[in-house]
Amino acid sequence: MSMQDELLKCRKWIQSALDKGGDTHDFVDIVDGVMSGHMQLWSGERGCAVTEILVYPNKKILHVFLAGGENGHGIKQITDMHDDAIEWGKAQGCKGMSITGRAGWKKVLEPRGWKQNFTVLTKEL
Repeated sequence: MSMQDELLKCRKWIQSALDKGGDTHDFVDIVDGVMSGHMQLWSGERGCAVTEILVYPNKKILHVFLAGGENGHGIKQITDMHDDAIEWGKAQGCKGMSITGRAGWKKVLEPRGWKQNFTVLTKEL
């Protein structure tokens, strides 16, 4: 399956995550990011995630930008991708991972060694 086909298959999950994410990106922005290589699509049968590599002065991070999936199955599908994403990130020189998402991710990821470092507050202007 081509990358365009994978993106189309994941469109409803991506759009749902974007709708909850503060309107920072449109689906076309995600397509452009994945096709350019700036973002990476992790696609499964019932869910997907989009990552990007963030380069800070002292560290390179694999950041989970968005994730979504079918009702009740998306989180399982995404956590199944966890180890593959870690290995891929290490191969790219990443020294850590981060995720931006709703509070429910904390419960799912803490048993896998993740910890909450920050809280993000937003305000529309």
